[in-house]
Amino acid sequence: MLYVCPASHLERMLKATGARHMISLTSSGEPPALDQIDTVPKRLHLAMHDITDQRPGLIAPALDQVEQLLDFARDWDWRSPMVVHCHAGISRSTAAAYVIANAFVREMDEFALARMLRERAPSATPNRRIVALGDRLLEREGRMIRAIHEIGRGAEAFAGEPFHYPAR
Repeated sequence: MLYVCPASHLERMLKATGARHMISLTSSGEPPALDQIDTVPKRLHLAMHDITDQRPGLIAPALDQVEQLLDFARDWDWRSPMVVHCHAGISRSTAAAYVIANAFVREMDEFALARMLRERAPSATPNRRIVALGDRLLEREGRMIRAIHEIGRGAEAFAGEPFHYPAR
């Protein structure tokens, strides 16, 4: 099961789930420093800003980062919990979870996964650049992009609420 949360809920989420895998998508070049971090043996930190276009001085999500995300997820068995987080739990982390779900949840298509994302996370506004890069890598011919466009922008929120995303 994938668990998605903002950084403010990360320590509590790690403790509650006993996650053995964690993906951090943050603006900082440094991974989060938490008391619970040592309990998570497999961690991936991707430094990127929550932007959709290249901007001077900022790091836009890149194709190689989404490849790393998918490679990391391939090493996960889906039986143990994985936590995915970003600063607010609204954009980068929801996009990452959506990309991972599209790669591995075969019984649902891109649109069903997007609708499930909206149901579980009303504030989710997945980063469109991450989704587009995932769509390209997974050869979905724009279906992931269209599905996220279909669910639209999420409800206004300072931070998202933790949620779990599809069981495989």
